[in-house]
Amino acid sequence: MHKDYFEGILQLRDPNEEVFEFIQNQIEKRSDVFITKALKVNNGIDLYITSQKYLQALGKKLKKHFKGELKISSKLHTKSRQTSKNLYRVSVLFRPSKYNAGDILNFKGDQIKILKLGKKILAKNIKTGKKLNLNYQDL
Repeated sequence: MHKDYFEGILQLRDPNEEVFEFIQNQIEKRSDVFITKALKVNNGIDLYITSQKYLQALGKKLKKHFKGELKISSKLHTKSRQTSKNLYRVSVLFRPSKYNAGDILNFKGDQIKILKLGKKILAKNIKTGKKLNLNYQDL
């Protein structure tokens, strides 16, 4: 492998120091996985990582440990000359949530209470008792 080799990109958006330290500790535990490049972008950082399987597992660990938005996507990169199999590059986007379960917020003029954080945010209107499924971008 050459120095710029990577199989996937971990895209961290609005990360805090705790998230970044968690990632460094997880990667240091493995002797076969490396960060080959780190690029600063507008609202975060992109880390180029040498193992796509480990990258996907790391994304799931981040979501479980910190709660937030996780998106995993793959893109056809090339075709193997030896096996003729398609080779993909993986992008894992992680955006930690600014909110926690139990927080009370104003949303469109109403008070809502966050019940659960998952792929979407499950919230409850305090006045009416109506439950809402919200995207992270809505808040």
